[in-house]
Amino acid sequence: MKGLYGKTIAVLGNGLAIQDIYPKENIKLFEEILKNEGAVISEYIIGTKSTKYNFPQRNRIVSGMANKILVVEAKKQSGTLITVDFALEQGKEVFAAPGSIYKDTSIGTNNLIIEGANVFTNTQDLLI
Repeated sequence: MKGLYGKTIAVLGNGLAIQDIYPKENIKLFEEILKNEGAVISEYIIGTKSTKYNFPQRNRIVSGMANKILVVEAKKQSGTLITVDFALEQGKEVFAAPGSIYKDTSIGTNNLIIEGANVFTNTQDLLI
């Protein structure tokens, strides 16, 4: 989808052929990204199926492409936190949006803030 400041780039944890897309519900999203001049990339050859090991490896590419990382939601045990670890190894700045203490999806973000991540309060935080 065309963003305000750029285009969508999807990084896959599987091959690039339509039959490799996981989950299958994402095929329409894959097509929409390409239709809107975005990009879909993968380090895996065509025909590579998704495995639980592919996605953490894919996350190092996601963090490597970013200038800064913003985590809006993350459970206590989340693949998003793997991306954060890669980002920190790569010297990237990490932001976390504080969330409700009553939501599972805020545990990871709130813990990141406790551990020293920048608190995200508005879009200006990312532009500095």
